[in-house]
Amino acid sequence: RARLIDLIRAHEGKPLSLDVIRGDARVALTLVPRLIDQQVIIGATITEAEFKTVEPGPVEAVKLSLKQNWEWTTLIFETLGGLFTRQTSVKQLMGPVAIADLSGTAAQQDSWIPLFQLMAMISLNLGLLNLMPIPVLDGGHIAILALEGVSRRDFSMKVKEKMLLAGFVLLLMLMVTVIYNDLMRIQWIERLVPWR
Repeated sequence: RARLIDLIRAHEGKPLSLDVIRGDARVALTLVPRLIDQQVIIGATITEAEFKTVEPGPVEAVKLSLKQNWEWTTLIFETLGGLFTRQTSVKQLMGPVAIADLSGTAAQQDSWIPLFQLMAMISLNLGLLNLMPIPVLDGGHIAILALEGVSRRDFSMKVKEKMLLAGFVLLLMLMVTVIYNDLMRIQWIERLVPWR
């Protein structure tokens, strides 16, 4: 809740993309927070979430873990799909600076659970990203081996080098994008950029 309020305040007069769950449907909204009566608002009330304490046994804990990881995995693939179909903005991607900020916020909570949840989500993100069929990553090596198996011959070193170079350039572009997004979330840096 506090993180969302900080995000709304930081986007005063600027478009803010939010995903809202209405019933079973996920709705993508773009809002422009406005300053009214000394408060930056979006026209909606954010109430405290209801908490329920659960003390699962080992079997229930494994089931809850699988369920949570499946939900996160689905969300990750929805986001990736949205990037390709342009339904998800590239500005939503976060890099090391944003992760450090989120980690600091999670570490300041009364419980250690939010920090461990964040660590688990980052680990899952990195694991799934590593398995994507992009040369240079493990998933890319698996894809190359699979293609060689289907064609029943080894690719030449030149072909493999070109595939790895393409994967490296793609990863470099991704790194530049997420670091740029992180820097643009810092207000004093954003003010220095003329095209923002």
